[in-house]
Amino acid sequence: MAVASKKIPAPDLVEIKTALLSVSDKSGVVEFASALAARGIRLLSTGGTHKALADAGLQVTDVSAVTGFPEIMDGRVKTLHPKVHGGLLAIRDDEEHQAAMREHGIDGIDLAVINLYPFEEVRAAGGDYPTTVENIDIGGPAMIRAAAKNHAYVAVATDPEDYGAITEALDAGNGALPYALRQTLAARAYARTAAYDAAISGWFAEALEIESPRHRTLGGTLRQEMRYGENPHQSAAFYVTGDKRPGVANAVQHQGKQLSYNNINDTDAAFELVAEFSPEIAPACAIIKHANPCGVARADTLVEAYHRALACDNQSAFGGIVALNQTLDSETAGEIVKLFTEVIIAPDADEEAKAIIAAKKNLRLLTTGALPDPRAKGFNMKTVAGGFLVQGRDTAMIDEIELKVVTERAPSERELEDLKMAFAIAKHVKSNAIVYVKDGQTAGIGAGQMSRIDSARIAALKAEDAAKAAGWPEPMTRGSAVASEAFFPFADGLLSAVAAGATAVIQPGGSIRDQEVIDAANANGVAMVFTGTRTFRH
Repeated sequence: MAVASKKIPAPDLVEIKTALLSVSDKSGVVEFASALAARGIRLLSTGGTHKALADAGLQVTDVSAVTGFPEIMDGRVKTLHPKVHGGLLAIRDDEEHQAAMREHGIDGIDLAVINLYPFEEVRAAGGDYPTTVENIDIGGPAMIRAAAKNHAYVAVATDPEDYGAITEALDAGNGALPYALRQTLAARAYARTAAYDAAISGWFAEALEIESPRHRTLGGTLRQEMRYGENPHQSAAFYVTGDKRPGVANAVQHQGKQLSYNNINDTDAAFELVAEFSPEIAPACAIIKHANPCGVARADTLVEAYHRALACDNQSAFGGIVALNQTLDSETAGEIVKLFTEVIIAPDADEEAKAIIAAKKNLRLLTTGALPDPRAKGFNMKTVAGGFLVQGRDTAMIDEIELKVVTERAPSERELEDLKMAFAIAKHVKSNAIVYVKDGQTAGIGAGQMSRIDSARIAALKAEDAAKAAGWPEPMTRGSAVASEAFFPFADGLLSAVAAGATAVIQPGGSIRDQEVIDAANANGVAMVFTGTRTFRH
C-alpha cells in the first residue's frame, strides 16, 4: 500500500548544523571533517572514524553519547537507533515530526557522510565465508538510504570524491547546501547501495551455486565516460564490477588516449582469445578487428607468433588490437609499431618495449599482470527489449573433450594439433564460424555469415588473398585443418573446405545429415573428428 505524500515543498537551501561521519574508507575524511568544523558544524561519529577525528584534534561527539546506548555485538549494533534515524528522517517542516523530535530528544542530522564496509574488496581477495559475511554492512546502508530518502532536508555523501563539491557548495551557500546538490547526492547514494547489494547477492549466488537466482542484480562503478559508443550518435560509459579477472577492466594503461567503446570491446575479445594458449607451451599472438580475429598463431618466439598471425590477413589487421600471451619484448614491439595498431595488451612488457611503444603517442599499451583463466566460471549477459539474457561463460576446452574419430582415416599428430587450435579459435569467432589452421597459425577465418558455406568460402578467399600478398605459391589452406563451431547441416560446407585444401575437420556433429557429411569426408580422404560440443558466439 502506497504512503500518501505530505506535499511539503523542499527548501532550496538547507543549513548544515550537524554532520554524522561513519566511514570505512577514511581517505580525506580528516580534512573534510576539519573543513566542516571550521564552518561551525557539529561533528558526530562512530568507532574508528571517531578515533581518527579525535586523534586529529577535532571536537567530535561519539554517537553512543547521543543514543545513550553503547556499541554492542562487536560493532554490529551502533547506529540502528531512533535518535540516529529520527534525526535523518524527520521532515523539518512537519509539526508532528517536530513534536516527536522534541518528545524523544531527537536532534536533526543535516549531513550524513557514510561509506560502507569493504565487502567488494574482501570478496575479490577471496575471503572465506565467515569473513565475507562479516563485511556485509547493515547500519551504513540503512543510514545512507534514510538520508537519501529525506534529501529534501538532508545531504548524504557516500564517496570521498563528493567532499570537494560539498565544501564548495557550503562556501557558496554561506553554510547551506542547495536542493539540486542534495538530489544529486541522493541519486548517487541509492546507486551505491544498489551496487553494494548487487555484489552481496551475486556472492551468495556463487557461494551457494545458484545458477539462476530469483532476482539478478548487476552493479558497477563508473570508470570513464566516453565521447560516444559504437557510433558517434550513441552515448556510452564504462563501468567496472570489481571482478579481478585479468583483462581490460583491470589493466594498467601505460600511455595513449582513453580507450573507446569499440577499443574496450575488441581488446577484451582479443585477450580472452589469446588466453586459450598457455604461455608455458608456446608464445601466442591474436590480432582482432571488430571483435573477430584477423589472425592467430603460436611460434617459438613472440615476434614470430606476431608475424605469423599478421600473415593471415594483414589488411584487416590495420587499426586492430594485438593480444599476446607472454611479456612484450623489444623485438616484438619494434615489429608491431610498423603497422598502425590501436591497442596492445599483454601480461607484461619490458622497459625497452615500453620505450618503443612510447614513441607512438596514439598507440595504447595495456598490461594485466596475468592471463584470464579460460576454465574459470563466470557469466555473460546481453540486453533485450524488456530484459536481459544471462549465461555461463563458455569454458569448453578441447583438451577436456573426448574426441570421436568418425571417418575411415584418423587425423595425423600434426593435423590433430591444428584441429585443437582451430577449435579454440573458433570459440571466439562470431557465428557462423569457419577457421583454417596450418602448422600452428590461422590460414583463413570466416566469421559471422548467415550460411556456414559462405563462412567457408570467405575464409578460403582470405587465404588466397594472403598468399598473393605474400607471394606464396599456394594459399595456406592447402593441407590445413579446419574447425566449424557448429555442425555442418549439409555436406556442401565440408566440400567447400575440402576444395580450399583442408585435409582434416573438427566439428560438433549432431546433424540429421551427419552420415552424408561423413561419407563426403571419406570420399575425399579427409579425417574428421566430432567434439559433441557446440561453441556458438553471437
